Amino acid sequence: MSEPRLPVGSHTEWDPLEEVIVGRVDGAAWPDWNLVDRVTVSEATRRDVLGLRGHWRRYPEEVIAAARGCLDEFITILDGEGVRVRRPEPYPFDRPYETPHWRVANGFCSANPRDVILPIGTTFLECPMAHRGRQFEQFAYRPLMKEMMARGALWLAAPRPELREALYDPDYRYPEGVAEDLDDDWSTVDPDQLPFVTTEFEPVFDAADFTRCGRDIFGQRSQITNHAGIEWLRRFLGPDYRLHLIPTRCAGAYHIDTTFVPLAPGKVLVNPNWVDVDRLPPALKRWEILQAPPPRTTPVDLAGWMSDWISINVLSLDEKRIVVERDQVDLIRSLKEWGFEPIPCTFKYHYPFLGSFHCATLDIYRRGELADYR
Repeated sequence: MSEPRLPVGSHTEWDPLEEVIVGRVDGAAWPDWNLVDRVTVSEATRRDVLGLRGHWRRYPEEVIAAARGCLDEFITILDGEGVRVRRPEPYPFDRPYETPHWRVANGFCSANPRDVILPIGTTFLECPMAHRGRQFEQFAYRPLMKEMMARGALWLAAPRPELREALYDPDYRYPEGVAEDLDDDWSTVDPDQLPFVTTEFEPVFDAADFTRCGRDIFGQRSQITNHAGIEWLRRFLGPDYRLHLIPTRCAGAYHIDTTFVPLAPGKVLVNPNWVDVDRLPPALKRWEILQAPPPRTTPVDLAGWMSDWISINVLSLDEKRIVVERDQVDLIRSLKEWGFEPIPCTFKYHYPFLGSFHCATLDIYRRGELADYR
């Protein structure tokens, strides 16, 4: 007798999590320093990254080993909470590749599946990423996607972008010299004045620039998600969904899950540095807006590329249980006061791979139906 086909699909960030993909750091390479990277970080970060890039291409084994230890602890917690964990296959990210228009020395890693694939109901959508060094990252997840399709999921890919020079504004400059908040190391600007390196040449977006609340999907225009990509996704979603944009004040805006993090029906955690709560979409007018406390400094970063606000990149197991980095004691205290059940886990040594709990996972199945949470 054959095994029963396991369910697949998810509609929110908080429905009970029963099965999840957790990324890998093995085989990681420092992403080839290309157009997007050079202009969307400060001059100090550029110097640090270029210095590291001159010493090595692959991540040092001791850095990989420390991150692997964090992942082991995380997986043990998920197992103990009744969540089935799946892993991508190892993939050779240190190899060069090219198209008719450009070439890169290597890829990145499979540490952050949330960046690459967007789950919408029973659909898994491979996204058209603007970073040349991440164009084949989805291949690490192909065996799992084939399995998801066999289990009833719809596996799709957005149009693959050409990533020609026309996609990147040659006159863009990071807004050096703008005021920096004392509680963060990333510059903040007026959302109406925020420049972007990506043009509207073709649709591009990362999955991690969008977050799901049933029929409402919240996203942001960022350095790697343009309006053409947002409009493509809006049309793809169709009439069953409403897509709303969150204005960001982050000068180097990349992904929304360090800015706007839904935790439960009617409750969303926001980064007060990068979100003006008075400018949130009307769809949130009945929601409780939980402003995160300032993050505890996160020193485990190879080149200052990661904001300290990675602190709010948490993973909800259901409407109460939330996995949080162990050192973020102020956030843990606040979550308890708000009625949640935080589960501490050491994850700071995963930060050199540019992600925390939400980035490092991809929902396969959360138990729940498509609903309206307005």
